[in-house]
Amino acid sequence: MQRALPVLPLKPKPNINKVKDIFYGLSWYSLTVFLGLALMIFAVYPLILKLFVKVISYSSFFKSILPAQTLAFSTSSSAATLPVTMECVEDNLGVDKKITSFVLPIGATVNMDGTSLYQAVAVVFLAQMHFIDLSLGQQLTIVLTATLASIGSAAVPSAGLVMLIIVLQSVGLNPAWIGIILPVDRILDMCRTTVNVTGDATISTVIAKGEGMLNYNEKHNSEATFEP
Repeated sequence: MQRALPVLPLKPKPNINKVKDIFYGLSWYSLTVFLGLALMIFAVYPLILKLFVKVISYSSFFKSILPAQTLAFSTSSSAATLPVTMECVEDNLGVDKKITSFVLPIGATVNMDGTSLYQAVAVVFLAQMHFIDLSLGQQLTIVLTATLASIGSAAVPSAGLVMLIIVLQSVGLNPAWIGIILPVDRILDMCRTTVNVTGDATISTVIAKGEGMLNYNEKHNSEATFEP
């Protein structure tokens, strides 16, 4: 008698609906983070600048720091952008070198507003995707932990993604869920680094104004700063 061959189990077919749900969720997550970062760049920072430094107009501020923002977007590193940020703030915004040499290096490693916003939204998104309801206490813990974790993040690309593990563990969520947001993290990292650099330039300008060390020249040609 011939022995019957063992029947191999069929591989389960991927559930297309689940894949669609993940991409749908990632789209809304990315849009939420992007809108939050855009609000900080185009509303929060200009408002702070308008309240404390009235001599610099809305358009002049962005024109002055545009090279630093562009480099921050392309490198996703506040540390790599630091020399350009210092040159933009000193030459275009008229901030004294004593202010920039102290405030901007600290801001490149401590002032991570975009990173903290991204981490808080990412944790809430991952919890909702796994049908976990976060209590008010857990949400406050996320805000506090995300703020502290962003301060401790290195000024290198995707450092906030690593620190996101701490935020997830603070509310008892699985750190392995980070893999869900990996496909869209790079472009969001570029955006949040731009926010961080914009915040550094804003704060250094406000401090220079308060110390009487701001010499802004409205007629200065910002485009001539990096010309040979």
